[in-house]
Amino acid sequence: MRKGQREKKRKEAEREREKEKGTERERDGEKEMERERDRERERDRMRKEQIDETEREEEVEREMEQDMERERESDRGEMESEREK
Repeated sequence: MRKGQREKKRKEAEREREKEKGTERERDGEKEMERERDRERERDRMRKEQIDETEREEEVEREMEQDMERERESDRGEMESEREK
């Protein structure tokens, strides 16, 4: 009878360990999914920063071109004014 009880307890303990392993694997899977979501958020953030930086650079370039165009127009106006004198 004792041998049967020990075997029963051993099997119960084994089932409990297997259940814990399954729970542990599930937690590991959830942690990995969270890490993947974090990596994706980081990639999105970096992509957005790159787009923002590109937009800022383009805006600065447009402003420089506009300044140069205004300067050329001003120079033309001065040259025409000189010719009229």
